[in-house]
Amino acid sequence: MIINNNELKFAEKVILIDAAYINKVTNDLGRHFGQVIERELLKADLSVFLECVAMDAGFQAGEGNLQVFLVYDKSQPQMDAFCPSDLKKELNDVAFKSRLGEFQLNTFNPSDMADKEAFFLESVKLIADAKEVKHLVVIPSEAEYGDKLPEIFEKVDGKESIYVFGMNPLEPSDKFRWEMMGYAVLQALGIRPDEI
Repeated sequence: MIINNNELKFAEKVILIDAAYINKVTNDLGRHFGQVIERELLKADLSVFLECVAMDAGFQAGEGNLQVFLVYDKSQPQMDAFCPSDLKKELNDVAFKSRLGEFQLNTFNPSDMADKEAFFLESVKLIADAKEVKHLVVIPSEAEYGDKLPEIFEKVDGKESIYVFGMNPLEPSDKFRWEMMGYAVLQALGIRPDEI
């Protein structure tokens, strides 16, 4: 399935995520901080992670919709670091409400049409070009293709905000803002500030 305007009506606020990337980072941080604070950590709460990312991107409390698109490779249909974790059965076409509004989740994999990198970057372009999208948050796989995002965003106009979340800062740009993703992961893992 391809994310396209014929199939989906975009909300004003969209979060596009590389599911394998957030899963890897969460597993790595969970192992590390579990040793640091000397306690076993439960799986990360995906709803807490999404809320934290949305707040870090400046989204305010309200009744609006926030669309979340999780892109995954068919060879990795589970995010074992999170609960819920099954991208096809538990996280596709579901929603949850919070003080920030209703988060609507959909999952996509490129199947045999394209590799994940090409699929993700095309999805970024499509969503960034959609006039109805005013606020865009992107969480790419930094090592694989994160460096290709600035070039895409240079051609984007009419957005109130574009945020890229990750663990390693991108070159500064007036087209988007970079934010550290680690804080949202630690919150989702249930690690309290006083523990670290």
